[in-house]
Amino acid sequence: MATYKGIQGFSIQNLSADPSNPIEGQVWYNSTSNVWKVEELTTAGAWASGTNMPTVRSGGVGGGTQNAALVSGGYAGGAPPGLLITTFEYDGSTWTSSGNISTSTTERGYTGLQTAALAWGNSATSTATEEYNGSTWTSGGSLGTGRAGSAGAGIQTAALAMGGYPSPTISEEYDGTSWSGGGPMTNGGYFVGGAGTQTAGLAFGGTLAGPVGLFTTTEEYNGASWTAGGALNTGRYGSQGTGIQTAALAIGGFNGSPTTATEEYDGASWTTVSSLANTRNVGMVGNASPNSASIVYGGFNGTAAIAATEEWTGPGVAVTKTITVS
Repeated sequence: MATYKGIQGFSIQNLSADPSNPIEGQVWYNSTSNVWKVEELTTAGAWASGTNMPTVRSGGVGGGTQNAALVSGGYAGGAPPGLLITTFEYDGSTWTSSGNISTSTTERGYTGLQTAALAWGNSATSTATEEYNGSTWTSGGSLGTGRAGSAGAGIQTAALAMGGYPSPTISEEYDGTSWSGGGPMTNGGYFVGGAGTQTAGLAFGGTLAGPVGLFTTTEEYNGASWTAGGALNTGRYGSQGTGIQTAALAIGGFNGSPTTATEEYDGASWTTVSSLANTRNVGMVGNASPNSASIVYGGFNGTAAIAATEEWTGPGVAVTKTITVS
């Protein structure tokens, strides 16, 4: 008779804590929590609740990854507190206060890491840019064209700003010191979603308001010019993106009302995947996250700004599951 060790190559262990790097198919008994556990691969992506932000907010600055995210500024609703300048960092379980952003505005473009983030523009279509070093925000080079509601991609020293109001087809590139003109977008829009890098960017959705409606269009950037990509299944603006040009997520947004819709891009077409638990428009994301391990937090649910955080685990990712014995 075949044994577990004969099949897997190791025995079932009795451990006081979960192993730090379990192998797919490994089973163990956690004597501290008194449960059996197994390491398995996910078959479909799913959203799970993370730790709520300390303050509700929408339209703020994000950045980073699922276990090292950033939020700053934004709008909490009403007065007070209204517009915010506070910054918090997320380590995958806890939000910790950090240095305030200089100006309390919303609708900024943003990109980068928790320790090297970038934010630009605002609702007054300012050209202001700010850089974050993990503790402090300082002024950076000015945008060539002031705007609000643009999307971002890349890192602090190689960033891409896409679309925005009132210049929906303008893209600009940042080198860590100054902005320069990028290739003009074909469609662009206000409040487009974005993902990717400076030389392999992705822009999707958006609006021009009025009779034009909500866009399903996708555009891909090669560092010089934009070309058409596959259409979104759900037209929307104010969605957020994570991942790279050939493996991205479009998260939430507004399609007549704030939505839970999530779509995954493979470089050619979008596929509808598991929905968010919370409806949200103009939320913030760790846009340096891969599409297999993304994070979204805050946003506007149609009634008020929210503090809810959700974390995405994509298909094929190893996760630890508790074995239920009846």
